[in-house]
Amino acid sequence: MPDIKELFIKGGPIMWPILICSIVALTVVVERVVFLLAEAARRQRKVVDAMLDAVEQGDPDGAVKVAAGTRDFVARTLCAALSHRREKSISSALLRAAEQELARYNRGLSTLDTIITLAPLLGLLGTVTGMMHSFGMLQGGELGEPTAITGGIAEALIATAFGLGVAIMALIPFNYLNSRLELARREIQDAAAHVEIHLAQLTQKP
Repeated sequence: MPDIKELFIKGGPIMWPILICSIVALTVVVERVVFLLAEAARRQRKVVDAMLDAVEQGDPDGAVKVAAGTRDFVARTLCAALSHRREKSISSALLRAAEQELARYNRGLSTLDTIITLAPLLGLLGTVTGMMHSFGMLQGGELGEPTAITGGIAEALIATAFGLGVAIMALIPFNYLNSRLELARREIQDAAAHVEIHLAQLTQKP
């Protein structure tokens, strides 16, 4: 059975772009995993709860003080929004702060999405060009026996197999990272809704 290096060579020149796709995908996945682990270590849910309690008691400035120096992404979002609430509506401030935080979670996902689409197409391109080459050799009488074309087709399919493998390798972490992005979005939305409701009640008081 041929080893990976032999299969790579038989797959043709298109294997190099597929290899680059796999390296880029792996780099993005590793970086994102490190990021998520770091974010998990920075979570300070007690700080978020204390901020929400302060807002509920009508003390948004106190909520900002509670969040001083925090690295929790929800607390940072609320702190940024509350700090600029006098410059713009609280809804606009929360939206802008949330977008800035969620952009950190979204980093690299478009790259993985592109690789998931591109890698199989590159593999298919390699297979098509490989089969064209095999049929061209058969037509020109360069293959010793007609049955030898089956070997050429088998080699041409290597590129498709590798392209699909890279896409599958990228798809699983892509879906997981998307789920973490949605989870972060929901956490921010829940906290932001709490702040909006209580600030609205505060402004309505005589």
